[in-house]
Amino acid sequence: QVQVAESGGGLVQPGGSLRLSCVASGSIVNIRDMGWYRRAPGKEREFVASITAGGRTKYASSVEGRFTISRDNARNTMYLQMNMLKPEDTGVYYCNAQIGSGAYYYPDWNDAWGQGTQVTISS
Repeated sequence: QVQVAESGGGLVQPGGSLRLSCVASGSIVNIRDMGWYRRAPGKEREFVASITAGGRTKYASSVEGRFTISRDNARNTMYLQMNMLKPEDTGVYYCNAQIGSGAYYYPDWNDAWGQGTQVTISS
């Protein structure tokens, strides 16, 4: 059994910053890609950013230059540093990770999603 859990959401004024964390736990032998997604009120869930095990990153155009994704493989943790926040960044932010469990050389791969953390940008 593997799982991921987000933390760090909150209420921030426009122009402010927040740092989200996502910790993976359970019988983990390997983690491949990790990513952040968000669901704004009344909208579909959308991609925000992703990072490979080797550190290659990808961003949605709407957050490029303002958000920074990173990970600490030793701690099975991923971060999202969000700067210059805008009201349109409001939503529930979800962590996703491709987690291998079981045998080291032949793991079972799990597509793990967290419960989400609320981010609200408002004055």
